[in-house]
Amino acid sequence: MPLLQSLLGAINGLNRLIGQVFSWLSLGIVLVCFAVVTERYLFSTTRIWMQDLYVWLNGAMFTAVAGFALLRDDHVRVDIFYRPASARKKALADLVGVIFFLLPFMWVVLIYSLPFVERSWRFMENSANVGGMPGLYVLKSFILVFVVLVTLQGIAMALRSLLVLAGREDAVPADYRYNAER
Repeated sequence: MPLLQSLLGAINGLNRLIGQVFSWLSLGIVLVCFAVVTERYLFSTTRIWMQDLYVWLNGAMFTAVAGFALLRDDHVRVDIFYRPASARKKALADLVGVIFFLLPFMWVVLIYSLPFVERSWRFMENSANVGGMPGLYVLKSFILVFVVLVTLQGIAMALRSLLVLAGREDAVPADYRYNAER
């Protein structure tokens, strides 16, 4: 059990750290977008790379924080049955969801995105816009970051579910228990 607790803590800690760091990109997105709009409407000029930048920051942020959102249970779900359910029923629903939906979907995303990302790195792909941002291959790599972080958090969800179903909810970190305030 200490190994599972350590693994749960490490995965949750990683996604919490990445989520908290990358969520600050939202401030950068607002500031860059404000600068682009100000340049365009007050000075009648624009920089294409800045227009790319706030879109790219948005893509990087949302792919990097997806695991954090899963950790916090912030993804959209139909809570009609889940919210009032007991911890054991939630654990069973999460385990089934992770095994039959989340992990297979992450596998599909990985298999289809690998050639896409690899090709982008091979060509050192840049923005399609003239004067746009260099390094599009870095942004495309965030697809793989998304897959890794969401898969890890899915594994953490499955481990939590197994602990709860085995009657060992006490082995689940306090901030990751069902009905815990996050």
